[in-house]
Amino acid sequence: SLPVLASYRLTADTGLCLMSLKSSERYMEAFSNISQDNVVDTYDYLFAPWVKELGLIELEVSEGNASAIMPQRSSLHWSAGAICGQAILAAIDTVASLAVNTTERQAKGTVSQNTQFIRPAFSEDLKIEVSVLNFGRTIAYVEAKVTFVESGKLVAHSTLEFAF
Repeated sequence: SLPVLASYRLTADTGLCLMSLKSSERYMEAFSNISQDNVVDTYDYLFAPWVKELGLIELEVSEGNASAIMPQRSSLHWSAGAICGQAILAAIDTVASLAVNTTERQAKGTVSQNTQFIRPAFSEDLKIEVSVLNFGRTIAYVEAKVTFVESGKLVAHSTLEFAF
């Protein structure tokens, strides 16, 4: 018979797919207390390859906050030439996941995401800025704004809830 290597569980939320060992200390440690010192390593370790293909750069975090730049890339464009909404949704969820895990508490995942698209994401790179509005006992309430880097015009606004 084949040896049993490990017992796995799949943890998934919008934009974040992880395969972790049942009691993986490295996973638990990596996804709590995210700071500016470890955000890039945490991002590289935790997120699925397709999430990294979003091309997020300039990751910045502080307690309850996170931001990133999403460069214009033809691989993210839909037929009209703008970054597609699915990519923007995934980028918002990814940056929000970082923001809610900047404390000792580890979020279990996204419960809901409600996004309004204000204008198409043509030509300029996007900045995703996320703030945790409230760290509740069981839920964190989060707000995200996606703006053009140069003009500052609002592209999308989102509210999210994360379970603890």
